[in-house]
Amino acid sequence: MNPVIQYVAGGLSAGALYGLMALGLVLIYRASEVVNFGHGDLAMISTFVAYTLLQARWPLPAALLGAILFGAFLGALVEGGLLRPARHRRATPLTLVVLTLGLALVLNGLAGFLWGHEIRTFPALVSGPPLIVGPARVTREQLLNLAAGVLLALALYGFLRWTWSGLALRAVTQNPDMARLMGIPVDRILLLAWAIGVGLGAVAGILAAPLIYLEPNAMLELLIKGFAAAVLGGMTSLPGAVVGGLTLGVLENLIAGYVATELKTPFAFAMIVAVLAVRPAGLLGRPIHRRV
Repeated sequence: MNPVIQYVAGGLSAGALYGLMALGLVLIYRASEVVNFGHGDLAMISTFVAYTLLQARWPLPAALLGAILFGAFLGALVEGGLLRPARHRRATPLTLVVLTLGLALVLNGLAGFLWGHEIRTFPALVSGPPLIVGPARVTREQLLNLAAGVLLALALYGFLRWTWSGLALRAVTQNPDMARLMGIPVDRILLLAWAIGVGLGAVAGILAAPLIYLEPNAMLELLIKGFAAAVLGGMTSLPGAVVGGLTLGVLENLIAGYVATELKTPFAFAMIVAVLAVRPAGLLGRPIHRRV
């Protein structure tokens, strides 16, 4: 087997998870102009819910679906119960960001209180020997992660393009004031954006959990890589989130294989800094122009 192909295949699998996290971050940012620093802890709580349901002997599909729906509900609750009251009191963007940071700390402490800080093993979602796909030998987990990332990205594209709610969400991201004047229920659309965004993060967390140990800080690295993917692709571009995630995954895997595992994250971020120095809006993002 060609090692380059193996590294690329593994990188695409990891990049799909980064892309899912980035999709949620970008969707929330475009809809509400809030950088959600609680995204990783929301995904972590959803993953613990999936773990708890599996321990209660729920069927695997039901447990995963229940946890993802719980994550979506939690996202809507954060928007409606935490951010909307602050926004109505004319909170500054910095205040909203600090609220998401505080939310992350609260959720982290709550997870430690409910589930403890001991390291747990999340059960594998698929099993079986590796498969030969073309010139690459890939595990079933890698195929699952890549397939889930691609299918969810396509589903989100179809939702935004061909459904009324998706078109309304696109209108809100373009101009919320004009959308409100045209009769679009902006507050409900923001709830929907947060529900979908956190739901995508929950999927990424659940898919990543069998590859890592589950504990309250388990999703920190996934959150950092998701932010990096979003910034690399462009915080205003949903396709850019996917491209940024896949690019970051492949890049860090090649560095780990040919340079050193310890250098994969620093070198990947150095490459991102180099890209942003040339194009601050990211690979596919557009500069934001504000009228003064």
